[in-house]
Amino acid sequence: MAFVSGRRLAQLFGIVALGALATGCTTAKPATDAKGGKLAYATEPKETGAGGFFSSHSFSGLAGRSVTVNSIADLRLRNHEVVLTFDDGPMPGRTENVLKVLDNAGVKATFMMVGQMARSYPALVREVAAHGHTIGTHTQNHANLTHMSATGAQAQIDGGIKSVSAALVPSLHGVAPFFRFPYLASTATLRRQLAARGIVVIDADIDSKDYFPSTPDQLRKRTMAGIEQRGSGIILMHDIHPRTAQMLPHLLADLRAKGYKVVRLVPGHRGREPLVSSLTTGTVTTVQQTAYAETR
Repeated sequence: MAFVSGRRLAQLFGIVALGALATGCTTAKPATDAKGGKLAYATEPKETGAGGFFSSHSFSGLAGRSVTVNSIADLRLRNHEVVLTFDDGPMPGRTENVLKVLDNAGVKATFMMVGQMARSYPALVREVAAHGHTIGTHTQNHANLTHMSATGAQAQIDGGIKSVSAALVPSLHGVAPFFRFPYLASTATLRRQLAARGIVVIDADIDSKDYFPSTPDQLRKRTMAGIEQRGSGIILMHDIHPRTAQMLPHLLADLRAKGYKVVRLVPGHRGREPLVSSLTTGTVTTVQQTAYAETR
């Protein structure tokens, strides 16, 4: 039997994960038919080149303040402030397109990464960090934690932290103690446990629903309508869907035209566990060191 290296095996798992996340991952609980079976979603539209993402939009003045987050209490936005968040990546050929749009607009986002994706594409995790974005976690395998035992849920959370941390080790950037529940499905017990560890749950105020079949323009209008209804909030998107990167420049242009500011979330340092290092320092964290040792 031919020997398959650990790195090659991780890449193979990543290929499987690409298809699973792109076609079947939703933030809301999966839709079901009358018999309880999971409904199939339409396939992605044909991707366009990166050049098609950019237009003559002016993004001057769109970038807002940075908010240091030590607890959920710090997640207080002013009127006309939004936070951009992207779940489920990183995904080659798609996350990079989102990064280009964000760079072009001069704004920063928070990427909630799935551990198995980070383990398969560590260089892409480091690329996101190198562009100055904040990186949190989203479990190891995008599991619905409400359907798992307490031990299984904890393993999913810790596995995601370790995988993302391991990917970041060579760059000396740190994973933030930010966590988002897959499908936004949580329990009070899990929330208390995370808070006790100094891990901040990043919920969503505006769900773009970019996982449903839509044209980029339909997605933009739906997302903007949700923003306008609330006046501010954390926007949930996914960097694994081409339509999201395609609509993003137009959404950002709408935000600027209507006087919104894009706020950047940065981790604080009051957590009870040494889970993070500053994105502006070379301090390696305990979790990173542990993750690095596990990969050797």
